[in-house]
Amino acid sequence: MVSAARADDAPVPAGTPEVRAVRPVTTPPVWATLERELFARQDKAWRAFAEKYTEGDGRLVFRDMLGRGTDDRDGVDDFYEPFFTWPTLYLLGGGVDVLTAAYRHWRGVTAQLTEMGMLRDGMDRGYDWFHQGEGMLLFYGLCLALPDDAELRATAVRFADAYLPGGPNYDPEYRVIRAPHVGADGPRWGFSDHDTLFPWSTALCPYGLPLDWIAEAAPFDELVASPARAHAYGRAMWERMGRGDTVVNLAATSLVTNAYLAGGDRRHADWVAEYVGAWRDRLTDHEVLPDNAGLHGVVGEHLDGRWYGGHYGWSWPHGFHSVGPAALIGATNALLVTGDRGFLDLARNPLDAVLRQARQLTEHDLGTLGRRWRPHLRAMPGDRTLMVPLRHNDSGWFDHTVPATQIPVALWQLGREPEDRDRVETLRAGAGWDWGAVHVQRTKEEAGHEEPWYEYLAGRNPEYPERMLRAALAVCAERVAAIDADPLDPAVGPDALDIHHWQERNPVVTEALLHLTTGSPQVLYNGGLAQLHLRYHDGELRRPGLPADVAALVSDTRTDHTVVDLVNVGVAARSLVVQAGTYAEHAVRTVAVDDGPPERATGPYVVVRLPAATRVRLTLTMELRAGAPTYRAPWREDAR
Repeated sequence: MVSAARADDAPVPAGTPEVRAVRPVTTPPVWATLERELFARQDKAWRAFAEKYTEGDGRLVFRDMLGRGTDDRDGVDDFYEPFFTWPTLYLLGGGVDVLTAAYRHWRGVTAQLTEMGMLRDGMDRGYDWFHQGEGMLLFYGLCLALPDDAELRATAVRFADAYLPGGPNYDPEYRVIRAPHVGADGPRWGFSDHDTLFPWSTALCPYGLPLDWIAEAAPFDELVASPARAHAYGRAMWERMGRGDTVVNLAATSLVTNAYLAGGDRRHADWVAEYVGAWRDRLTDHEVLPDNAGLHGVVGEHLDGRWYGGHYGWSWPHGFHSVGPAALIGATNALLVTGDRGFLDLARNPLDAVLRQARQLTEHDLGTLGRRWRPHLRAMPGDRTLMVPLRHNDSGWFDHTVPATQIPVALWQLGREPEDRDRVETLRAGAGWDWGAVHVQRTKEEAGHEEPWYEYLAGRNPEYPERMLRAALAVCAERVAAIDADPLDPAVGPDALDIHHWQERNPVVTEALLHLTTGSPQVLYNGGLAQLHLRYHDGELRRPGLPADVAALVSDTRTDHTVVDLVNVGVAARSLVVQAGTYAEHAVRTVAVDDGPPERATGPYVVVRLPAATRVRLTLTMELRAGAPTYRAPWREDAR
């Protein structure tokens, strides 16, 4: 039975549907017990990380300095990345302490990087948005978790304004971000603050050279060995790749969308629509989304007319691995602030471009980014599986790998269109490996299990919740053990600790909780904002996340049939608010309780009362993007 909640006893508008659980729980479901164990385990795990690798003000223990080499703009993101999942854990129901710690680490690392000369006024002085997007995830998570925080809101607006008309980075006449490296200092032309030497280390040798068609190009080893040739090549790179717009700059739209969600200023939303619209217009005249536009907004302006060849574009170094996420991030943000579903075509195009070139290949054909797929392929019953090329240059498409499903699955979750699901099914049909398998392997993105999750939502992988939760618990335990056994003393000096060391030991793993409690994929690592199908708020503590002792399992994410089970495994009654969408942008239209009939509802919230040891199943229908998105907490009319 659904009744209406009262404004005086629930953190939602009057008239919001209220549900009361009546089914008793004698033995909690295994998934519910594992879910609560994962929350409890991580509440201890992050403390072990902080104790070993951070100092009192939150900065990382690090005695070296960034900015000393030829690649003197790199590294900012690596100092923020170890904490990017911490606000998410709080938002899902983790303890308040993890959010307090995440805020302290953001401030401490910001001070640390400022002392190194890498930031100005708390903002990256200027680097590419493939990396800046990674470093901003912690900040975005804090803004979402603390919508009333004046410091965060003011910082969000200040950061965003650097990209609006009148700011140093954007040319409104040609609708271009003026360089691949941009930030607080405005455009930082080229790729290094040291003349025009070829700036990359031999670690990038496997990716080959960008601009391999120009006269100044030479074998990698020859450029490294000859300063004169390296200087000439670097100068050519400066002219052709070091100025003008690049498609990965679409990740900067998250910075501006974040300000809109925090403050509600329409000028931020308008800029997102304008800038993403510029890239959509550039696609109009091309079969494939271009990766570059010159200072006058012309595709190929500095690349002899080529639609490929831009910095972090189709040719170098990662191709679709950088173009695909950037396009999806830009399209998602434009959709969020405008409601125009047509923006998603911008994200569909790069995916379709590589799918048109798909082939059945073997493990031996894996290219530069194939390492993460080797455990999957070695378990195949056959020797071939579908692969797509990541990159394109004058010779055509090349550098094949297994197509990662994070982009098509996230696209399907956003649009809920049959054509987007068909893309996922195409990948599934061509895969020679088991999509239902849960691999313990983790990457720094804290993603990579979209396939077994997709199979679960399709009803083909019923054991996924338990397997995924056990895998997450195992990874958390392994990382805590690695922290405890770490022989390195980060206080000794630069040789003791690589700046990627911390990312590999972050014990806060949130992918399983996102999939199971919210019905959502992991955030896009190169600068995406959270896109949650469902969210929760503790009705008694008036804070985000599931209340203590409550577990949630989303088993269907269709807008006309969203199903979530809520279980109270404790001995005290709990109250929570179920929210449709990360930003309360969706509206619940009907609610059905257990096996009861659907009853009408309005607005983005449903109140749920869970007496001790009870459970309830909600079946919801939703209208996507029915309202304006906001970070505002549901119980605060004046939150902004």
